[in-house]
Amino acid sequence: MAGCQRYTSAESATSVQKSTGEIWITNPDRSALFQRQAVPLAFGTATTSEQPVIEVNEQETYQEIDGFGFTLTGGSAMHMIRMNPAKRAAMLKELFATDGNNIGISYLRLSIGASDLNERVFSYNDLPAGQTDANMEKFDLGPDREDVIPVLKEILAINPNIKILGSPWSPPAWMKTNNDTRGGSLKPEWYDAYATYFVRYVQDMKKEGIKIDAITVQNEPLHPGNNPSLLMLADEQALFVKKHLGPAFKAANIDTKIIVYDHNADRPDYPISILDDPEAKQYIDGSAFHLYGGKIEALSEVHNAHPDKHLYFTEQWMGAPGNLEKDMANHIKNLTIGATRNWSRNVLEWNLANDPNNKPYTDRGGCDRCLGGITIDKDEFTRNPAYYVVAHASKFVRPGSVRIESNYLDELPNVAFKTPEGRTVLIVLNDSKADSTFGIRSQGKTANVKLNAGAVATYVW
Repeated sequence: MAGCQRYTSAESATSVQKSTGEIWITNPDRSALFQRQAVPLAFGTATTSEQPVIEVNEQETYQEIDGFGFTLTGGSAMHMIRMNPAKRAAMLKELFATDGNNIGISYLRLSIGASDLNERVFSYNDLPAGQTDANMEKFDLGPDREDVIPVLKEILAINPNIKILGSPWSPPAWMKTNNDTRGGSLKPEWYDAYATYFVRYVQDMKKEGIKIDAITVQNEPLHPGNNPSLLMLADEQALFVKKHLGPAFKAANIDTKIIVYDHNADRPDYPISILDDPEAKQYIDGSAFHLYGGKIEALSEVHNAHPDKHLYFTEQWMGAPGNLEKDMANHIKNLTIGATRNWSRNVLEWNLANDPNNKPYTDRGGCDRCLGGITIDKDEFTRNPAYYVVAHASKFVRPGSVRIESNYLDELPNVAFKTPEGRTVLIVLNDSKADSTFGIRSQGKTANVKLNAGAVATYVW
C-alpha cells in the first residue's frame, strides 16, 4: 500500500477514549446503503501493529467547499412537478434537508434553456426563420416556468442557501452559423446580444426569487454533436468574455460568477489559455470540468497555472441500469475524492432524475442511457448509485467546509474536511478486493475501523 503510515507494536496502549463520532456506510452488495452504524466511531490511543493509518492533519488547509449535488434538468423537474404534491414534498425533503436520514444536496446546476435531457429543445428567445432580437425584447423563461422554476421554489423553501449554477447548451438558433440548435458556432455579430441574453437570465431568475450564483459560458464547448450544443473554441470564449459578457455583467451590476470551459479534463490548455489573457481573466471566477476524457489531476495543473482562480467539477453521468459496486467506487475515487483533492470547490453528478425509460431526452443526440440519481415512476421514486455517491459528501461536508490534509493510501483513497461547525469529516473508499482494518489518527488519538471490500464510509467526529 503506497504511502502507508504504520504504527509499531510499541505504540499500542490501553485504549483511552477521546471522543466518539458517526460512521455511515454503503456496501457494494447493498447490505448497507448510506446507513448510520450502531457502533460509534471511538478515538483512543490503541492500535493494531502494522495496520495502515489515515492521518488527518487539521492544521493544513486547502480550498473552501461550495457543495455537492446534481443537475436539475428540465426532465428532472418535469417528472417532479407531475408527482402528487405531498409525495413530491417528502421526496424533496429527503434530497435537500440535512436532518435525520435526509442527504442535504447543497449545489444544483441548471440548463440555461434546454439541455439534451429535456422533452424538447428550446431557448429563451426562439424566433421564426429570418427574425432577430438583438435587445432581447422577446426574451422569456418560458418552458422553465412550467416545471424548473416551481420545483426550485420548493427546494429553496427547504434550503434557501443552496448554490445554483446555470449552463447553456446552445444560444438561440438565429445567433448561430448553422441556424440549428445542434452544433454550429456563435456568430460574432451576436456576441453582444448573447451577453444580454445571459444578463436577462440572471435578472429574470432573480425576479422569481432564484439567485444564480454562477454561470458557465458553454456546456462542453468542444462537443458540438449533442442536441442542443455549440462549438466554441478557446479564443472565441476568451473574446466573448472579455469584450462582451464580462462588461455586460459589470454594467448591469451582476455579481454572478463567470466560469469558463465546462468540459473534459483532457484539455486543461483551454481554460489556461483564457486565464492567460489578463483582459479576460479579470471577469472570470474559475474553470469547470467533466471527466469523460483525461485525468482528474488536470485540475491541479490549472490551479498551479492560476492559483488565484477557482476550480469546479460540474458533470459526470452514470449509465443505465447502474452498477452500485463499479459506479460507486469509480465516482467516489475520481470525483468525491479525486476532484476535491485537486482543488475543486464542488462535485456534481449529472441528472438528478428521470423515468424508468431514462426519458426525457432530445432527438438527434440526447442521452438515452443517462441514469438519474433517482428514478421517478409516477408518484414513487427509487435511489440509484449517484444518490449514494452524493449523499456520502453532501450531508456532512456543508458549504463553507474546508478541505484539510490527509495522507492518500492506494487501497484506501480518502479526503478530509473541516466543517463550519468545527467537525471533521473523512470519506474513505476501500479500493481493494479484501476487507480492510485500519486506523484513523487525529490530534494524537486513533480510531480503529473496519471497511468491507469495495465499501464507502463517511466518518464524522
